Amino acid sequence: MALSKHQQSNLQSIDTLRAIMKALRDPDDGCPWDVKQDHKSIAAYTIEEAYEVVEAIELDDMDELRDELGDLLLQVVFHSEMASERKDFSMDDVIAAICEKMIRRHPHVFGNEEQRKVSPDKGFWEDIKATEKPVNGVDKPKTLDNVPVALPALSRAEKLQKKAARVGFDWPTIDGVFDKISEEIDEIRQAIKDNEGDQRIGEEVGDLLFSVVNLSRHLSHDPETVLRFANNKFQKRFNDLEENAEQPLQSLDLDQLEALWQRAKNNQ
Repeated sequence: MALSKHQQSNLQSIDTLRAIMKALRDPDDGCPWDVKQDHKSIAAYTIEEAYEVVEAIELDDMDELRDELGDLLLQVVFHSEMASERKDFSMDDVIAAICEKMIRRHPHVFGNEEQRKVSPDKGFWEDIKATEKPVNGVDKPKTLDNVPVALPALSRAEKLQKKAARVGFDWPTIDGVFDKISEEIDEIRQAIKDNEGDQRIGEEVGDLLFSVVNLSRHLSHDPETVLRFANNKFQKRFNDLEENAEQPLQSLDLDQLEALWQRAKNNQ
């Protein structure tokens, strides 16, 4: 399935990208790899491309961001083409759905004159979402419904906490969060002391992580973002440590490693 001359000369058109994907999925003349894929088989690639977009943003690399956004867009087109083949929905349906949603969720921008005079307050977006549709056929969804299970654990923890906080289930001050973190640390120590087993200790560590996410939320920091920053900082410092070590790291004692680590910290 060849592209038309118009499509080949009009590479900035979404229709050209859709034509490319349709050609790749052609059962007779398409790409064997693309033809055999389904929604589940490329789900991991969709997540990966989203993370690569975030990485380009963090690196402030606009050329890379342009390319990664293209890769992410391809995933949207890929899923839409497969759905269209099954008569489930089309790319046009995807675009229409998001346009309708954005208009519906921004009455202060797209609504009538009276609606446009109202400034959205905190929780405005969530209130509109809650009125849109039932969850799994349930007319009255539960507070924590619609938090995707596939989200990274830190992000999902924060979203669960935010939703719970909107109905009053939250510490009124950050002091309660600090106390909870101290409590969770004590419970880990006790579980280890009592030799309660790996599963129980793991559960307690999970509770501690959940509480630390809560601290990050109360301080208005995105936990995924701050942990990525911490990861990058650790990697840079460890690389510096390794470069300045005159012997293999495994041959150094803890005091020597700590001295190299402090030097790496001071170099940044």
